[in-house]
Amino acid sequence: MPDNFLAMPDARGYFGEYGGQVIPPQLKTIMDEIDTAYEKVRKTEAFQQELRELYTDYVGRPSPIYHARRLSDKLGGAGIYLKREDLNHTGAHKINHCLGETLLAKHMGKTKVLAETGAGQHGVALATACALVGIECEIHMGEIDIEKEHPNVTKMKILGCRLVPVSRGTRTLKDAVDSAFEEYLKDPENFFYAIGSVVGPHPFPKMVRDFQQIVGQEARSQFLEKYQTLPDRVIACVGGGSNAIGIFSAFLHDETVELVGVEPGGRGLETPDHAATLTLGKKGAIHGFQCYNLQDEQGEPLPVHSIASGLDYPGVGPQHCYLKDIGRVNYVTVDDDECLKAFMTLSRMEGIIPALESAHAVAHAMQLAPTLATDRRILINLSGRGDKDADFVAERLKL
Repeated sequence: MPDNFLAMPDARGYFGEYGGQVIPPQLKTIMDEIDTAYEKVRKTEAFQQELRELYTDYVGRPSPIYHARRLSDKLGGAGIYLKREDLNHTGAHKINHCLGETLLAKHMGKTKVLAETGAGQHGVALATACALVGIECEIHMGEIDIEKEHPNVTKMKILGCRLVPVSRGTRTLKDAVDSAFEEYLKDPENFFYAIGSVVGPHPFPKMVRDFQQIVGQEARSQFLEKYQTLPDRVIACVGGGSNAIGIFSAFLHDETVELVGVEPGGRGLETPDHAATLTLGKKGAIHGFQCYNLQDEQGEPLPVHSIASGLDYPGVGPQHCYLKDIGRVNYVTVDDDECLKAFMTLSRMEGIIPALESAHAVAHAMQLAPTLATDRRILINLSGRGDKDADFVAERLKL
């Protein structure tokens, strides 16, 4: 294993053979300018101080670690603990990198921030950050996700962003990425594309990871302080992979800690209706970088499915691909039905309604806990709250 995982990527933006810049030369120049500006500003005390103050006074960090005692007792076996990113301002981990990206865009003199969103959490967080720093915001979102995630759509409009419905293709996250990127290419000199996960061309997988590292740094020190030990397992859902890499980053060198990423199994891996990229994908390029992705015989991205709109993506972050190949992270799947069961169980056992994305991680922990001894501890990154999913789940389950 490498001596320092976080020294990656290399100068060209690669984590092993994944990442990089699979983009036109003119866009490479823009990406390199963003990387230079980021590396310069991130090292200044003024930027770090502003970000620290916003995390504390605006986001409400540090988010707590919570021992889910009733759920643990019900399952038997290992104890289950939650890193409560759902308690952040805007209700998810997304605000961590949205503040960083928006501050960088303002520092670079950009006039508009663009982004895609699936579940709407990135869209809400970015619209919030743009309102805070006073910069124009435009969010592209698939029509299916707009209908499914109506509460977040309303919030984005209230916050003042321009919402662009995407009607092409599957009308979900992948198509929203395509649409937003096309708009960005119209004026990359003045626009800033705030990518919503650890995906896209270099330097975005690195930048988003760096801003999300605070989740793992907090969790590791909190666990040690409270329990005088590290967790035995750390579990997080994986779509693009920002919440997972954020919490995994602090534990990569702790060989006693098993790291587990949970992908969306959708309606079953034997069907085409899933988004199990690391489990069933092939190596290739998508959206400007190399990664595992779900593709057809011509190498084009396949339509994918997950009950969780934020996991509905045919690619995955390049660092996750590297961590899979070297065996440091174990990637598994949870299907829609298992996700819904976990969503309802956590809600009714602990009074915590999780995002459907996060419920994938909860579902795997529920399967794993009974197989482990009672002195073992499982830490779940509860990456978001389920306000946005409540109406959808109630209709789906006829509550």
